[in-house]
Amino acid sequence: QVQLVESGGGSVQAGGSLRLSCGVASGYTRSTSCMAWFRQAPGKEREGVALVGGASSTTYADSVKGRFTISQDNAKNTLYLQMNSLKPEDTAMYYCALRTSCTWIPLYPANFNYWGQGTQVTVSS
Repeated sequence: QVQLVESGGGSVQAGGSLRLSCGVASGYTRSTSCMAWFRQAPGKEREGVALVGGASSTTYADSVKGRFTISQDNAKNTLYLQMNSLKPEDTAMYYCALRTSCTWIPLYPANFNYWGQGTQVTVSS
Protein backbone atom coordinates (compact mmCIF):
# COMPACT_ATOMS: atom_id res chain seq x y z
CA GLN A 1 0.00 0.00 0.00
CA VAL A 2 1.45 3.34 -1.06
CA GLN A 3 1.28 6.20 1.44
CA LEU A 4 1.86 9.84 0.56
CA VAL A 5 2.56 12.57 3.12
CA GLU A 6 2.67 16.23 2.09
CA SER A 7 4.36 19.05 3.97
CA GLY A 8 5.58 22.59 3.38
CA GLY A 9 2.34 24.50 3.07
CA GLY A 10 1.77 27.79 4.83
CA SER A 11 0.86 31.42 4.47
CA VAL A 12 2.83 33.81 2.29
CA GLN A 13 2.37 37.21 0.71
CA ALA A 14 1.88 37.62 -3.02
CA GLY A 15 5.18 37.36 -4.85
CA GLY A 16 6.63 34.99 -2.28
CA SER A 17 7.75 31.38 -2.56
CA LEU A 18 7.01 28.03 -0.94
CA ARG A 19 8.30 24.52 -1.50
CA LEU A 20 5.97 21.60 -0.98
CA SER A 21 7.27 18.11 -0.28
CA CYS A 22 5.58 14.74 -0.67
CA GLY A 23 7.18 11.74 0.98
CA VAL A 24 6.28 8.37 -0.51
CA ALA A 25 6.34 5.50 1.96
CA SER A 26 7.23 2.34 0.03
CA GLY A 27 5.14 0.19 -2.24
CA TYR A 28 6.00 1.72 -5.59
CA THR A 29 8.61 1.81 -8.33
CA ARG A 30 9.47 5.33 -9.39
CA SER A 31 10.39 4.49 -12.99
CA THR A 32 6.94 2.97 -13.59
CA SER A 33 4.89 5.51 -11.66
CA CYS A 34 3.47 8.92 -12.45
CA MET A 35 3.37 11.55 -9.71
CA ALA A 36 1.57 14.84 -9.64
CA TRP A 37 0.41 17.82 -7.64
CA PHE A 38 -3.23 18.89 -7.62
CA ARG A 39 -4.97 21.71 -5.82
CA GLN A 40 -8.48 22.48 -4.73
CA ALA A 41 -9.81 25.84 -3.66
CA PRO A 42 -13.07 26.14 -1.67
CA GLY A 43 -16.07 25.68 -3.91
CA LYS A 44 -13.98 24.64 -6.88
CA GLU A 45 -13.09 21.36 -8.50
CA ARG A 46 -9.73 19.74 -7.94
CA GLU A 47 -7.34 20.77 -10.70
CA GLY A 48 -4.00 19.45 -11.90
CA VAL A 49 -0.95 21.61 -11.26
CA ALA A 50 2.05 19.58 -12.43
CA LEU A 51 2.98 16.03 -13.33
CA VAL A 52 6.17 14.01 -13.66
CA GLY A 53 5.95 10.79 -15.64
CA GLY A 54 7.82 7.55 -15.30
CA ALA A 55 10.55 8.77 -17.63
CA SER A 56 10.79 12.03 -15.66
CA SER A 57 9.15 14.16 -18.34
CA THR A 58 6.99 16.94 -16.90
CA THR A 59 3.92 18.97 -17.69
CA TYR A 60 2.30 21.97 -16.03
CA ALA A 61 -1.05 23.68 -15.94
CA ASP A 62 -0.98 26.88 -17.98
CA SER A 63 -1.75 28.91 -14.86
CA VAL A 64 1.53 27.90 -13.18
CA LYS A 65 3.94 27.59 -16.11
CA GLY A 66 7.11 29.54 -15.50
CA ARG A 67 6.36 29.92 -11.79
CA PHE A 68 6.15 26.36 -10.43
CA THR A 69 8.65 23.53 -10.81
CA ILE A 70 8.00 19.86 -10.07
CA SER A 71 10.99 17.73 -9.16
CA GLN A 72 11.88 14.53 -7.36
CA ASP A 73 14.62 13.06 -5.23
CA ASN A 74 14.52 9.34 -5.93
CA ALA A 75 17.00 8.54 -3.18
CA LYS A 76 14.64 10.14 -0.66
CA ASN A 77 11.42 8.94 -2.31
CA THR A 78 10.26 12.55 -2.25
CA LEU A 79 8.38 14.70 -4.74
CA TYR A 80 8.67 18.49 -4.60
CA LEU A 81 6.78 21.48 -5.90
CA GLN A 82 8.74 24.73 -5.89
CA MET A 83 6.28 27.60 -6.11
CA ASN A 84 7.59 31.08 -6.95
CA SER A 85 5.86 34.38 -7.68
CA LEU A 86 2.82 33.19 -5.79
CA LYS A 87 -0.53 34.87 -6.43
CA PRO A 88 -3.68 35.03 -4.28
CA GLU A 89 -5.39 32.77 -6.83
CA ASP A 90 -2.87 30.04 -5.95
CA THR A 91 -4.54 29.73 -2.55
CA ALA A 92 -5.81 26.16 -2.18
CA MET A 93 -5.29 22.82 -0.55
CA TYR A 94 -2.49 21.11 -2.42
CA TYR A 95 -2.45 17.33 -2.84
CA CYS A 96 0.22 14.91 -3.94
CA ALA A 97 -0.97 12.00 -6.10
CA LEU A 98 0.54 8.85 -7.54
CA ARG A 99 -0.46 6.40 -10.24
CA THR A 100 1.36 3.07 -10.35
CA SER A 101 2.08 1.18 -13.59
CA CYS A 102 2.33 4.45 -15.50
CA THR A 103 4.71 6.19 -17.84
CA TRP A 104 2.46 9.08 -18.86
CA ILE A 105 -1.19 10.02 -18.31
CA PRO A 106 -3.33 13.15 -18.64
CA LEU A 107 -3.36 15.33 -15.55
CA TYR A 108 -6.85 14.51 -14.28
CA PRO A 109 -7.70 13.45 -10.72
CA ALA A 110 -9.51 10.30 -11.86
CA ASN A 111 -6.27 8.96 -13.33
CA PHE A 112 -4.50 8.72 -9.97
CA ASN A 113 -5.05 5.95 -7.44
CA TYR A 114 -3.12 7.19 -4.38
CA TRP A 115 -3.48 10.53 -2.62
CA GLY A 116 -1.95 12.39 0.27
CA GLN A 117 -3.96 14.21 2.92
CA GLY A 118 -3.19 17.68 1.55
CA THR A 119 -1.33 20.76 2.72
CA GLN A 120 -2.83 24.25 2.77
CA VAL A 121 -1.28 27.12 0.84
CA THR A 122 -2.60 30.62 1.49
CA VAL A 123 -1.37 33.62 -0.49
CA SER A 124 -2.39 37.07 0.70
CA SER A 125 -2.40 40.20 -1.45
